[in-house]
Amino acid sequence: MSVETTLADLGITLPEAAAPVASYQPLVVSGNTAYISGQLPFVDGALVTGKLGDSVTLEQGQEAARACGMMILAQLKAAGLLERVERIVKLGGFVASTPDFTDQPKVVNGCSDLMAEVFGDAGKHARSAVGVPVLPLDAAVEVDAIVALKA
Repeated sequence: MSVETTLADLGITLPEAAAPVASYQPLVVSGNTAYISGQLPFVDGALVTGKLGDSVTLEQGQEAARACGMMILAQLKAAGLLERVERIVKLGGFVASTPDFTDQPKVVNGCSDLMAEVFGDAGKHARSAVGVPVLPLDAAVEVDAIVALKA
């Protein structure tokens, strides 16, 4: 089954791939590996901003992480690589949070769970989930990815 069919079956419509906000490429391919730059969370067209443990709830953080995952998929689609995904190898999750917030892994599950929904076992990956004091544009979450591609 194609990834596009799986997305349709799940009722998922991907957003347009976001343009870079600085001097970098959103996606670079080297060999059979795609490196996707950190993606920010847009929900209903608006950037999710603020900090977990303050103005953003755990549930909002998980939704934001899922939105980052949607943007990762959108970047792959824009590059013509969505159907070539062999495996999601690694996600790097960054969560803007207060010093006493310690549920960063639960937040980044929003993205991880999406990858498993879309790719099944091939969506299960290695991961980091790190708390940071601030992210670009005051985003609540940012996620980057390393993806193995079929030859």
